Amino acid sequence: MHVNGKVALVTGAAQGIGREFAEALLHKGAKVALVDWNRETGMKCKASLDAQFEPQKTLFIHCDVADQEQLRDTFRKVVDHFGRLDILVNNAGVNDEKHWEKMLQINLVSVISGTYLGLDYMGKQNGGDGGIIINMSSMAGLLPSGQQPVYSASKHGVVGFTRSAAVTANLMKSGVRINAICPGFVNTPILETIEKEENMGPYIKYKDHIKDQMKFFGVMDPSVIANGLIALIEDDALNGAIMKITNAKGIHFQDYDATPVHVKAQ
Repeated sequence: MHVNGKVALVTGAAQGIGREFAEALLHKGAKVALVDWNRETGMKCKASLDAQFEPQKTLFIHCDVADQEQLRDTFRKVVDHFGRLDILVNNAGVNDEKHWEKMLQINLVSVISGTYLGLDYMGKQNGGDGGIIINMSSMAGLLPSGQQPVYSASKHGVVGFTRSAAVTANLMKSGVRINAICPGFVNTPILETIEKEENMGPYIKYKDHIKDQMKFFGVMDPSVIANGLIALIEDDALNGAIMKITNAKGIHFQDYDATPVHVKAQ
């Protein structure tokens, strides 16, 4: 898919990887709905992007993605404003082992809800033009993380759901491709949460283990992850793909045994 002229919705867009995604999409000629729970940071993000791009290219919507009604309203507002939706990036995520039920709502349930809403609006079976959905997971969604067990579970869930939903989208002849990105450590505000008891709960005692892993594996710039996003969008052959991005290997893909189902987008 060519990004130029397309409409994208990015959750968690006000900072970190989401902010980098929005900028990369704008550079490619897309219009972008910036969705975030932090109103102040979101407005600052839009103002900064307006200084680089035409203000009408972006729309900021304040939304708690864990609130199903707010999320539904957000999709409606985006389509009402821009007239269509072509690219959905379910990026919003947190690290909060202390309040793990809320973390599951944000990291996994909102990804599932967002994907279904994306299929509703973009799917050819509903009169849409097709499109692409990218769900943000993590290398913690492919490997065990003893210091962040529920975070890891939420990201494992994103991987499993994405692979299965890609098959579903194909069965529906939706014309929508669904893929996931699993980055290693990225220089974003979420890394700061490993220092806080309010986020790590009983696992705060293991924060030095995570720091050791960061030193060993290295920390990437968010722009590297944005390059992966654009690659997934532009390669129409990728559906149900799990893209891994690490310092050691850069962009590569998780290999799986052959399955009896074919997931090429229709």
